[in-house]
Amino acid sequence: MTEPAPETLTITDPRDGRPVGVVEVATNEQIALAAAAAKRAFAGWSRTAPAERGLALRRAAGLLAEGREQVAELNTRETGKPLAEALGGVDAAVDTLLQYSELAPVHRGRSLNGPRTAVDYTVAEPRGVIAVVTPWNDPVAVACGLIGAALATGNTVVHKPSERCPHVGLLLGELLAPAFPDGVLATISGEGGVGARLLAQPETAAVAHVGSSEAGARIARAAALTGIHVIRENGGNDALIVDEGVDPEWAAGQAALGAFANAGQICTSVERIFVHAGISGAFIQSLVDQARELNGSGRLAPLVDERMRAAVAEQVEESVAEGARILEGGVLPEGPGSFYPATVLVDCEPFMPLMSRETFGPVAPVRVVRSFDEALRLAADDDYGLAATVLTASMEHAHRATAELPVGTVKVNAVFGGAPGGSAEPRAGSGSGFGYGPELLDEMTLVKVVHLGLPVLPAMPELASVPVLPAPDDAGAPA
Repeated sequence: MTEPAPETLTITDPRDGRPVGVVEVATNEQIALAAAAAKRAFAGWSRTAPAERGLALRRAAGLLAEGREQVAELNTRETGKPLAEALGGVDAAVDTLLQYSELAPVHRGRSLNGPRTAVDYTVAEPRGVIAVVTPWNDPVAVACGLIGAALATGNTVVHKPSERCPHVGLLLGELLAPAFPDGVLATISGEGGVGARLLAQPETAAVAHVGSSEAGARIARAAALTGIHVIRENGGNDALIVDEGVDPEWAAGQAALGAFANAGQICTSVERIFVHAGISGAFIQSLVDQARELNGSGRLAPLVDERMRAAVAEQVEESVAEGARILEGGVLPEGPGSFYPATVLVDCEPFMPLMSRETFGPVAPVRVVRSFDEALRLAADDDYGLAATVLTASMEHAHRATAELPVGTVKVNAVFGGAPGGSAEPRAGSGSGFGYGPELLDEMTLVKVVHLGLPVLPAMPELASVPVLPAPDDAGAPA
């Protein structure tokens, strides 16, 4: 009997539609073998000294640095990410691996205050096999963050990269895996069904997922049936509040950066804009001008594929049908590729798709508000909870925004940026758990409490009377 042909993924360049390649989808047998191998490798890797695990991560960082250009060029071909940004993503991935190589030896438990006659403390133990499921919009840096934290803490990993960039995921695995013992890091390819089957393997102890909220919700439901631990950073519908009293052109520049960078394909892209009526006219005009200039420059990256472009266009069309007005963009360009123009809309209401759902495209929907209170109320009324930004000259408003916005990250007067080491927990539909930073090491481990008390020894028997022997005769002693 002839074996059926393997299922495949065909990838084309979103810039011009040219073929990138074909990747075979992992079979059920391959998924099971990868999970079983990771479980076998866990016994030895979890007992490896943390400093040795750190050295292995440092070797992996070096291997990735050597393949920097190759990985970035392939990322550009698969996802359309501009080469400079793709190179930046690889550099960030190398830095992340190096950071976790240093954190591995110092991730430790805590001493506890027990009785003085005992010792009480906690230890962090690896969970086991971690399923790492990563996105296409920043495929190298995100993957290395999750892989690095998992391996630093003694877990083993089976990585399923996004089906939109499987070549990047496979190349990343080929570069990193030689730094570790066999079975510690494996890569499998496929769509959501492959990820679901990986989660269902009895060896899988936890899943770390970065991607869409829809996929994250499915993962959470599947994990609930097996009891595996879930770490997920998912989509957002991030609000930008533009308060009165700030420079409208500067604020428009921040809005354009937040909405159009990487063609709006960033988890923390600006998705909803609430601008105070006092500066709305100048702000909107500047935002339109910047979008128009970007559209004429040829610098705007394409969306990852035709499917994503169709979804963005549909949200724009539905919102226009419900009353929104397009001031710039909104028309599919002619020619090859999956490009979508930088688009600015006004008269946007909270019920419209552009304001109520994550768009993940270069779209800036604007609603004019009469007060900061109104802006804060509308920004907080959302099913997501990833991040938000407020541009304001008022310290009171800045403090209120940080206190009242139900999101994991609040940024004041900058749509991007932040100190290293920050680690936030998304809320609601945006996920759960720490997905990056030092706290991710805690997510990857289980805490065990240890109590060391004093033993109770048996009573010592009374010593019997022992006769004292006479001292030896000096005359009989050897000379």
